[in-house]
Amino acid sequence: MTIPPTMKALLLKHDGYSAESSDASLADMGSFVELGEIGVPAPGASQVLVKVRTAAINPSDVMFVKGLYGQPRHKGQPAGFEGVGEVVAAGEDAAAQKLVGARVAFPTGLSNWGAWAEYAVAEAAACIPLIDGVNDVDGAAMIVNPLTALAMFGIVKEEGEKAFVLTAAASQLCKLIMGVAAEDGYRPIAIVRRDDQIPLLEKAGAAHVLNASAPDFETTLKTVMKQEQPRILLDAVTGPLAGQIFNAMPKRARWIVYGRLDTQTTPIPEPGQLIFMRKRIEGFWLTDWLRNAAPERRVAVVMEAQKRFADGRWSTDVTAIVPLDEAIDRVPGELAKPNGKVFIEP
Repeated sequence: MTIPPTMKALLLKHDGYSAESSDASLADMGSFVELGEIGVPAPGASQVLVKVRTAAINPSDVMFVKGLYGQPRHKGQPAGFEGVGEVVAAGEDAAAQKLVGARVAFPTGLSNWGAWAEYAVAEAAACIPLIDGVNDVDGAAMIVNPLTALAMFGIVKEEGEKAFVLTAAASQLCKLIMGVAAEDGYRPIAIVRRDDQIPLLEKAGAAHVLNASAPDFETTLKTVMKQEQPRILLDAVTGPLAGQIFNAMPKRARWIVYGRLDTQTTPIPEPGQLIFMRKRIEGFWLTDWLRNAAPERRVAVVMEAQKRFADGRWSTDVTAIVPLDEAIDRVPGELAKPNGKVFIEP
């Protein structure tokens, strides 16, 4: 196919990091990105050029465009950490050349050329050739949430306890985790903030769903913790709620932080539990996990995720697929809607 010299993209308006604290909501997209035209990038030796079909919007994308993620912004370059598309050109490396013509799920974190564009550059080694049963929407959301879900559930399995806790449990990521867990007889304890989310998560596989906004939450939490004895807290929220949950958990509990939806100070109600109860606080970042996991483990996780989408055990809850030209005006309102994901389509 003929590759044009220029393309449309949502371009970052700022460099580096922001000194202002914020959460993962996006009330005004136009403060951080602008629709513009830029030259189509040329892939490096180990890279591929992807004609984007669909790109995902994750909380990490929102934190990135705000300058609050773990890597700096580059003004004038496209945003967007993952998407799906067709490889239309490649660098000189043999591994990259083999992908030409393939439909792939791709991450952009290593290339600094985001997926919110008509074309994107990605490292060939990080691309996932998709099997036929995976649709474009599931492919566009294949990496950040599904691989995180399987990797973190692996931590739960290694711990050996059937019960574990999830905050922000109505998220797409947590619903994926709960689906896998329920199949294997695990007992997810889902923490939410609205009663209308309770039946959705019970259907998704939660053994308990607790509303943190309910007046009896503290009492119910203590009862469930005593009954289930969970050792793992998978936390995307932080703040006072996470500290409260961790304090109620039993000895040897592990608080694993992978997001920060609450920008309030995160207290440890009783620091002595880190000493005398041998509790631990740690972080999880998929980039590090992919870098450090054994190659056979990475391959197994990628194939497992694809099979789950292909056979219907997993599916992506879609709030909206927004055209690139309409993204700045529409995306904030679509992201404010609960329980589904928003995508951008060039």
